[in-house]
Amino acid sequence: MPRPMHEEPTSRRAFLGTAATGAASLAFAASEKPAADALSLEHAPVTVRDRMWIFTVAAGENNNELERGNIRGGSRMTPAEGAFYLNVPNLLLIRTRDLPPLPDRESWRTKTSFQQYAISFRPLDRVVWSVVGSSGIGGMAELHHVLSLAKEFPNIRGIYLDDFIIDKRKRADGRFVKRPALMPSELRSVRERMKSVGRPMDVWVTLYAHDVNPKHPIYYECDPPLASLLDLFDVLCFWTWNADDLPKLEENLALLEALATKHRRIALGMYLWDFPNNRPVPLPLMQQQCELGLKWLKEKRIHELVFLANTVLDVGLPSDEYVRNWIKEVGVQPI
Repeated sequence: MPRPMHEEPTSRRAFLGTAATGAASLAFAASEKPAADALSLEHAPVTVRDRMWIFTVAAGENNNELERGNIRGGSRMTPAEGAFYLNVPNLLLIRTRDLPPLPDRESWRTKTSFQQYAISFRPLDRVVWSVVGSSGIGGMAELHHVLSLAKEFPNIRGIYLDDFIIDKRKRADGRFVKRPALMPSELRSVRERMKSVGRPMDVWVTLYAHDVNPKHPIYYECDPPLASLLDLFDVLCFWTWNADDLPKLEENLALLEALATKHRRIALGMYLWDFPNNRPVPLPLMQQQCELGLKWLKEKRIHELVFLANTVLDVGLPSDEYVRNWIKEVGVQPI
């Protein structure tokens, strides 16, 4: 989701027990998962923690946004450190402001930045890497870099399309509409090219509450219609950009469910920092989205829980401490 993290709400963001429980949940950091093990995750018995992810960008990428909320000094936490800190086994890596640099600009290095990030992610179960990054930047030209990386690192399980509905424009009839960052023909090409990796690869996409709720004050139609695109994605990562909209979370999820076909998986994205309002997500709202997420996960209305982001986890937010303790409490529960 989300680009973290500009004030323009249509783009993003980017914005992240017991001792026995900790030992079991940190097993992913002690040894790498074999590729065959990773491929069978969906069919193995799972706990809530197995379905938890962290949304990450390069360290410090949201320092300006934190400064606007009087958080001085910024963050230094890296993506891998964020996963370790929250004790979640899955990670989304989103390029923002050209970080990490594309591999074709680093041919002189022994290992490119892409490879070095991927090496730090090797203890994780599943990794998904952006092709469309924050603010809807990127696209088809980035796909071959990610597919090459996925062939080298077996736990890379998909691509991410962040800030997918972009570019407000005025039509001849006077209405304002937006467009997708990749058109349907490009999305079909993406799916075909992903087969070269030789194992299942998912296409994740960011969608916001204001993308699916026509009554939202910043809703714009998509051309072509959003509903016509959803069959081209595997995971719909659903975010509430403005924490003031969280009381309508149940209503907005129902609107997404009405648009999506039944075989699409929904991931609930949860901010810890309220970027439009320059503040931590208030604790009652943080608690609300966590409790609803757990309920919906067990009801199979959603399939993943995603926390955003590493860049706000080491600055002392109350929402950070709440989420970390909540994961300790509920992570071992079976689904």
